[in-house]
Amino acid sequence: MLLFGVAAALVVRAENSNNVSLAEEEAALVVEARKVLAAYHDERPQAAERKLHLICWRPNDREYPADNDERLTRILEHIQKFYADEMERIGFGRRTIQLDYDDAGQLVVHKAVGSAPFEDYKKPEGDRVKDDCWPVLKAAGLDPDRETIVIFTNLSDWDPVKNTFVHKSPYYARGSNKSGLAWQLASPELDTKNLTLKKPMIQDGEYGRISLGKHNTIFIGGIAHELGHGLGLPHCRARDDEKAAYGTALMGAGNQTYGDELRGEGRGTFLTLAHALCLASHPQFSGSVKGMNLPSKANFSGMTVKKVESHFSVSGQVSSTIPVYAVIAYLDPEGGSNYDARTVCAVPTKEGNFHLDCHPLVKGTKSDIRVVALLANGGKSTWQSAYEVAADGTLDISLMQVSTELSDFVAALSQDQVADAKALIESLPEKSRAREVARSILGGKTGEQLVLDLYEIPEDTSRYSLSRVRPEVEDVGWGKPTYNYIPRPEALLIAAGKLYQDGIYAHAPARHVYQFKEGHQWKKLTGVCGLPDQRGGSVVFRIKADGKEVFMTPTVEPGVTHAYDIDLAGVKQLELVVENAGDGEAVDWGYWFDPVLSR
Repeated sequence: MLLFGVAAALVVRAENSNNVSLAEEEAALVVEARKVLAAYHDERPQAAERKLHLICWRPNDREYPADNDERLTRILEHIQKFYADEMERIGFGRRTIQLDYDDAGQLVVHKAVGSAPFEDYKKPEGDRVKDDCWPVLKAAGLDPDRETIVIFTNLSDWDPVKNTFVHKSPYYARGSNKSGLAWQLASPELDTKNLTLKKPMIQDGEYGRISLGKHNTIFIGGIAHELGHGLGLPHCRARDDEKAAYGTALMGAGNQTYGDELRGEGRGTFLTLAHALCLASHPQFSGSVKGMNLPSKANFSGMTVKKVESHFSVSGQVSSTIPVYAVIAYLDPEGGSNYDARTVCAVPTKEGNFHLDCHPLVKGTKSDIRVVALLANGGKSTWQSAYEVAADGTLDISLMQVSTELSDFVAALSQDQVADAKALIESLPEKSRAREVARSILGGKTGEQLVLDLYEIPEDTSRYSLSRVRPEVEDVGWGKPTYNYIPRPEALLIAAGKLYQDGIYAHAPARHVYQFKEGHQWKKLTGVCGLPDQRGGSVVFRIKADGKEVFMTPTVEPGVTHAYDIDLAGVKQLELVVENAGDGEAVDWGYWFDPVLSR
């Protein structure tokens, strides 16, 4: 039986500031969200039980930890109850992860053995462990790329005599409504029975001298946290009113407070309304696979942003062939890996209109805002921009204003409605920043700009964007070569809170090579390189002139850009290279922003 059951324009603000209680605001919003979900899932329902699948992996010179399956059963059932309790508190009923039991009622824990001994493995090698696990899961009749999987690795050392612990297990996760993967550690002292213990004190290799109970809090809480990522949840912190009422947000630092209340050491961990809303449509929580594999795409239009005293509001309209039952804004100050993002939640009207009142804002920071539309099939679509708050509280939303001016243009382009996009450009103010950016994006999208080889640029042109020059070689690690826009629906080139007009897409591994004529007059190549704010990853940028490396960055992650200023005198070949930073090539969206040739 399905959980869920037009919508009113309801919102839970970043901080509750009126006389209505937090619980009352959340309850009203949840009621409306459930109505939308019910209307979708109850019409021609497709009920199905999607399960969480577990596999324990060990190196070839070790056995599995003692009492492994029994302890994992207690841990996973504890986490299952946590999610059920929180979903029920928020108003969605006892929806939670679905565990896989055999006919005898035992939790199914698949087993895999690595090809090498313990000493041969390093902490970042999650994919190496995964490669050992996938054949085992496939032999059991599963398609692990289409399921939610947790891998427990026996890559820790627990000494019960000395009470010492160290580990080198992969400890991260990724996922969506369709599939997910989390890496965790397996160790014999991890047991929900130990969550209450204030003694003995142990020496943890990462956290120092702590009680065995706190050690279990951190690592069992870590399982709950990383599982959240496997289910598609991003980081966020508790709003101040949520923190006062409930404790620490699971997808913030909640992995370090899980079960603290059992030892009288705090309020423990809770699930935010934002993430309960996300989970409400996940097939494991909804009991429905209706539309699960359909493209999840929502269009944002009519976006407006306004200053409201010391904060701002965002309004707009969201539309999709699959109903949108909620909109969440993540207000994310730079740094902190999204852990400190505050959330604002709203339910759109039947016509798709929504309003987000965004406050409080963090002073002295550049920040991103990600507005995420939640679709009833479990999918998501995102509109993103940036803003800045000075130390004295002065708010700069100029980038957001340009982004909102371009939202209809970007939406048209994402649907390949080129004629409509051209018409929308003409409606923008002449010589405005928005119009210039839109022209650059459209030219890159249609290929109309990329027509000149270097030798064709008129000699009286003193400055020219390299992103409008056809390279001799253009190789990218994902997709196809793209210029002056992101090859995703969001399109805009935004990095470290700044909007760029031009850019060369260079998903690692990437290589772009340009040939210069003998006696050319180009003197410099200047610009910045980095990762767009809308994407993740970590890369290294290199520039070579006639085969000699003349520029190299350290590892670059989102939120930081590096400037380059390259002497081109006498150079015959210019090579731009982007490499992964040693942690794989997933989401390594390198970009050369505003690369300008000058004479």
